[in-house]
Amino acid sequence: MEIKDFLIGEEYTILEAMERLDAVARKVLFIVKDEKLVAALTDGDVRRWILKKGELNAVVRNVANYSPKYLEECTREEALAFMKKHSIEALPILESGGRIKRIVLWDEKEVISHRECLDLPVVMMAGGQGKRLYPYTNILPKPLIPIGELPIAEHIINQFCKFGCQEFYLIVNHKKNMIKAYFNEIEKDYSVFYVDEEIPLGTGGGLSLLKGKVDSTFILTNCDILVEEDFTKIYRLHKEQKHMITMVCSLKNFSIPYGVVEIGEDGNIAGMQEKPHLSFFTNTGCYIVEPEVIRELEEDTPVSFPDIIEKYRKQGKRVGVYPIGENAWMDMGQLDEMERMCSRMEK
Repeated sequence: MEIKDFLIGEEYTILEAMERLDAVARKVLFIVKDEKLVAALTDGDVRRWILKKGELNAVVRNVANYSPKYLEECTREEALAFMKKHSIEALPILESGGRIKRIVLWDEKEVISHRECLDLPVVMMAGGQGKRLYPYTNILPKPLIPIGELPIAEHIINQFCKFGCQEFYLIVNHKKNMIKAYFNEIEKDYSVFYVDEEIPLGTGGGLSLLKGKVDSTFILTNCDILVEEDFTKIYRLHKEQKHMITMVCSLKNFSIPYGVVEIGEDGNIAGMQEKPHLSFFTNTGCYIVEPEVIRELEEDTPVSFPDIIEKYRKQGKRVGVYPIGENAWMDMGQLDEMERMCSRMEK
């Protein structure tokens, strides 16, 4: 990766900046003008803009920090000490005249070692039949479908373990004995509890089976997704905003390969767009949830989790979103997506 990969201009749009943040897989970009550092843009800056309903086609100068942190020539040890003091993951080192000479980055080990410990219970909806993944799910339940060397469910659990989570509840139904046998036999330094769903209760109804078991804020996840994001930040936003539920939403970009025609009155052409580019946020299937949701569910009543969200929204309860970039979400719910997930995990 080169310095230029981290650099953007003031006329970049928020959408273009999000795509670049995904590409560099770091949480900060630097804005240059006449080759000189003028501002920094973090994923947090972008997220706050989106949550304030800012337009994705707005330019980054509306969002960026024009008092960026930087150092002039120094050792890596001095740079790392400065970064630790200011809680930043990338630091530009400037030469005379304000041009960026190099960028100091934390390596992954150092980033993880400074992470907060989240230690929330994690609930995984692992009881579905996985019909979209036939013929694989004729043999294996969806949580045990391998992505590389490990089943998808174990990838998900390992991901949350990195944030200090040690307590996992698997709501199981289809081929549940295979799931139990697998996790009972592997060596692990976390606890797995099984919740038997005797009849299909949907993506939300199975939570009613956790009454008396989970009584704190918890993470809810589907068993076929990976979200590469700092969950301490998601949890912090959830608590700061006093949400009942926080939905993790991923940016999605689509290009329609046709000219789109808008039809007006009397059959006239009101407008035309050649191969328009559409951007929107979609539900990843991962949430931070308050325990009241479990306590207030009817027992043995099928319901989807989106319907639960809609119920609380209509009641005026605070339900919110945490936006992430397109590449921060992997979904293996369909065969082509599963193949893409495998390719990414092998890199």
